[in-house]
Amino acid sequence: MNSVVSDTGYRVDNVASHRIADSLRAAILDGRYQPGERIRQEDVAARSGASRIPVREALRMLAAEGLVTLVANSGAWVARLTVAECAEIYMIRERLEPLLLRTSMPLLAPPVIDRLAELAGQMETLGADVDAFMRADREFHLSSYAGAASGETGQIIHRMWNTTQHYRREFTKRAARGTTGDGDGPDGGLSVTHLEHRLLLDCVRRQDPDDAERVLVTHIRRTRLELQKHPEIFAR
Repeated sequence: MNSVVSDTGYRVDNVASHRIADSLRAAILDGRYQPGERIRQEDVAARSGASRIPVREALRMLAAEGLVTLVANSGAWVARLTVAECAEIYMIRERLEPLLLRTSMPLLAPPVIDRLAELAGQMETLGADVDAFMRADREFHLSSYAGAASGETGQIIHRMWNTTQHYRREFTKRAARGTTGDGDGPDGGLSVTHLEHRLLLDCVRRQDPDDAERVLVTHIRRTRLELQKHPEIFAR
């Protein structure tokens, strides 16, 4: 059996910890847990048929990924951001993600680029299915960084995508309803997002990192500016 020794000295079933972490991660990213919502260890243990020891290990994993906030002698909560914190993360992303894409582009295999094209097409057909769009959008961007994602910058960006997941969902809901400042296309504000995805794909195919950086900065900044118009999102 694969196991590890926790910092409390107990032997912990590593398989159970990863299974619980996978389940909680999916629930948080899908919005079943909301920012600031408490995650009760006893409830998770009961649902998973495990003791609290692997649950604690799973929560530590998720804290390292930016999805959970652990408070000593108190418990675990789904990470939440203030407007200022979210804006800061987006400004960091505006600088780091273009660098990551530039590094990744020459190393992307043809099947990965084909998958990017498939995802771009999928997103254009999803209409108001926000959850499906979020999954495809996340795969599109993180796959575009796959050529360089094993480095430190990739790890930082992955964590930031996790911590901003809920707020990107709120942006996407508004865009799908056509209530962002992006105009009134057939998919509301998402018509601009679709265009930006197509432009990014074109840059990747042409291996033009300068154009790719410009498009990606605009893409990320647009979301940040829209979120800053809606402080009520962060008060929930």
